[in-house]
Amino acid sequence: MQAHEPLEIERIPHGVVFKEDNPFKDTYAGAEDLVFCELMQIVPKDRSAGPDPKQVIVFSHPIGGGAYLPMVTALARAGHHCVYANTRFRGNDTALIMEKCVVDFGAGIRYCKERLGYDRVILGGWSGGGSLSLFYQSEAEQPRLTHTPAGEPLDLTAADLIPADGILLLAAHISRAGTLTEWMDASILDESKPFERDPKLNLYDPGNPNQPPYDAEFLERYRNRQIERNRRITSWVQQRLHDLEDAPNGQREHCFTTHGTMADPRWLDPAVDPNQRRPGWCYLGDPRVVNDGPVGLARFSTLRSWMSQWSYDHSNGDGVDCAARTSVPTLVIGNLADDACTPSHTHRLYDAIPHERKKLVEIDGATHYYFNQPAQLAEAVAACGDWLGCLP
Repeated sequence: MQAHEPLEIERIPHGVVFKEDNPFKDTYAGAEDLVFCELMQIVPKDRSAGPDPKQVIVFSHPIGGGAYLPMVTALARAGHHCVYANTRFRGNDTALIMEKCVVDFGAGIRYCKERLGYDRVILGGWSGGGSLSLFYQSEAEQPRLTHTPAGEPLDLTAADLIPADGILLLAAHISRAGTLTEWMDASILDESKPFERDPKLNLYDPGNPNQPPYDAEFLERYRNRQIERNRRITSWVQQRLHDLEDAPNGQREHCFTTHGTMADPRWLDPAVDPNQRRPGWCYLGDPRVVNDGPVGLARFSTLRSWMSQWSYDHSNGDGVDCAARTSVPTLVIGNLADDACTPSHTHRLYDAIPHERKKLVEIDGATHYYFNQPAQLAEAVAACGDWLGCLP
């Protein structure tokens, strides 16, 4: 794609409202039987200036809020029509249900085609939006789910999801559940005593005899303990759901806190899943602080939400599994200095795509968001433009 001066763009807000029968509200306030989702259309002011004004890249993410990301803005300035479709859970994943994110994504895509007049839709899977895009497309192509992992009815086979014409996976990870598990603090052995930690597994204990660079035996033991911890929490969640089935007044939920969710050996040892990231740091800041800070993954959750978005064995939003059920052209872009979505995630997603209409591009030196990286951002936008220009 030939480079040109960035175009002047405009941002046009849209609201998508649809009726849904829920026993209680998923999000705070609003009409009880209606779902409201925000859409932001980001397009060149001169609609004819772009390569294809009838094609739109529709971004989404389970908790949204990415309409002002450098990549989204830069794609629009390069002439590509973009829409950022927020789910109902924008900014708060405490009670998030992945299957409902698929429903919301589908409503946004239908709005783009039926109300905004786009003929072709490309899914923009940025970061956690990557596995959501693959989840959506797999259910649009081969619908199979009729219930959430907590056993509640939610029939995606009857949702009439519109399949997209292509997928962009940009700095994407394999899934929220898989990512959380790889980041969990394996030194926590009892969730009721989260600050009594096994010193031989505590990455942030200076007295731990296991220090970077980590040997293969320690890494294997640590990874196994992370999975065991996720499964312990899941088992407790399942028991709580069972206990609440006959609770008075129809009470069927329980809110809880999960401590220690940013303790991945990657952050301390750059030889683990190596790339060009800064050692001792992660995309949220100092992992020693974030590990127990308020913004860590899955810090606050509900029973049903844990099963849907965080359970290692039960979440349906597994990007690797979902990728294997897609058939459309897919571009996978990995950022080689990414301190959130590291190369193994990029390659696992790429390898899971079952056809040959796929392309892998890796951007040297690029961090997760491209903040203050105009050269890497331009390279990524050009890669997207070249790929989009070759679609049939």
